Amino acid sequence: MNREFKDTWAIILGGSSGLGLATAHKLAAHGMNICIVHRDRKRALPELENELRCIEATGVKVLTYNKDGLLAETMAEVISSLPKHRVKVLVHSIAKGSLKPMNKNNGDTLSKTDLDITLHAMGTSWYLWTNALIEANVFTENARNIAFTSEGNSKVWSGYAAVSAAKATLEALMRAMAVELAPLGIRTNCIQAGATRTTSFDMIPGSEQLAEMAKKRNPFQKLTQPEDVANAVYLLCRDEADWINGTVLKADGGESLR
Repeated sequence: MNREFKDTWAIILGGSSGLGLATAHKLAAHGMNICIVHRDRKRALPELENELRCIEATGVKVLTYNKDGLLAETMAEVISSLPKHRVKVLVHSIAKGSLKPMNKNNGDTLSKTDLDITLHAMGTSWYLWTNALIEANVFTENARNIAFTSEGNSKVWSGYAAVSAAKATLEALMRAMAVELAPLGIRTNCIQAGATRTTSFDMIPGSEQLAEMAKKRNPFQKLTQPEDVANAVYLLCRDEADWINGTVLKADGGESLR
């Protein structure tokens, strides 16, 4: 196993499936210890436990918390379990939000409560976790702060309004944190993945059609895979990426160009 990131930790919020889980596998393969915060029902746990055994087989330490990552007590418990100055990267991959439409003719419509929940879960919670890690002195020197955004940040998809607003919030926070946290040695970036068939993607209304359209638009005529995005996270964690800060890095094979 490559020990490039030996004795460092990754905190992955929403790391039990999709992009977050693929990222856990990738970073563990390069020696990084993994802390996953997730929220899953009991029926999903056996599959996750199999994945965790594979990660542990690489020789790294693995901590998991099946708790609400939006609660202050969860944040405090997770952070207190990690050694000082050892968290190399925080990865925000929380997918909790409303996919209700705005049009009243389509039944239940998007409410302020729906917006508030989505904006916090998929947007502002990133900053709260980042700030808590800074205050607890657990980030390494030259740490990385990464969140996943999507092309839906600027395009209109049916039922995606709340999530789109959250992704726009992520990117605004990224720009501010990239500047204001730079004196602390923290590099902050977003990764814009192409259409990826994950559990959260499949919940989007019309996801089948979105996937087919994305495949046709993509210069390589295929969808983005979770491993493609995990590779981008790994690249941003390397020393060679020290000068990448405040950027939306596209990991979509050129899909968004069309």
